[in-house]
Amino acid sequence: MTRSELFAQIQQKSSFLCVGLDPDLEKIPRHLLAEPDPIFSFCQAIIEETADFAVAYKPNIAFFEALGAKGWDTLARVEELIPDDIFTIADAKRGDIGNTSKLYAKAFFESMDFDSVTVAPYMGKDSVSPFLEFDNKWVILLALTSNAGSMDFQLIEDKAGKPLYQSVLEKSQDWGSPENLMFVVGATRGELIGEVRKSAPDHFFLVPGVGAQGGSLSEVAKYGMNSSCGILVNSSRGIIYASGEKDFAKAARREAKKLQEEMKNLLQKYM
Repeated sequence: MTRSELFAQIQQKSSFLCVGLDPDLEKIPRHLLAEPDPIFSFCQAIIEETADFAVAYKPNIAFFEALGAKGWDTLARVEELIPDDIFTIADAKRGDIGNTSKLYAKAFFESMDFDSVTVAPYMGKDSVSPFLEFDNKWVILLALTSNAGSMDFQLIEDKAGKPLYQSVLEKSQDWGSPENLMFVVGATRGELIGEVRKSAPDHFFLVPGVGAQGGSLSEVAKYGMNSSCGILVNSSRGIIYASGEKDFAKAARREAKKLQEEMKNLLQKYM
């Protein structure tokens, strides 16, 4: 998917919502366990009820690969369910070098046809550039994440006082462009989103941490939005686990709609 196609979806739906698909067998409604493939049935229902409001879906690969070969089959089937005009993110957090990275890219971009994959930058350019060789595919690079341990490395400053995440942002923009490179920027670091935007004015951000992790949607929009919206805000647990009963999909729809309505107001305010 191209940047212009993504922006068109944002405009059409008045939404920058990404729904995270984190299907945990211990958390999905119990009645689904009688299904031949409970994870597929769960994701199918969520997608069918939230596609009106979402411009992206982000399956977390760990929840599928933990189930072995069947989980990979389920992931492929779930990816095929997602409408073609909705952006797809393989949240795999890969990060290796040379042919290994190229094969990871082929797995997600060719075998399963995802639009993007999350990539860890720690090993540098040769761990990222193989993913950038595919037309109309995206790298979503981990820059400033929302987990507590992110401070262990990402905020370490060099002798000039520059934090590591800023070095990642600056250096990686030599590898890709706003047409194929996004950055993960956590919503729970609200006070820093504006600093990240200064360093990467034109790139899209994938922003986790709104909802269950306590991030503020209004702060994310205020500090992160640019002239092309420039943000995809992910909500996982707050939507997909809004109910643990048979009405789980309808409950997910209500939560997705609620976020979309707030996003519509924010788009009108800042764009």
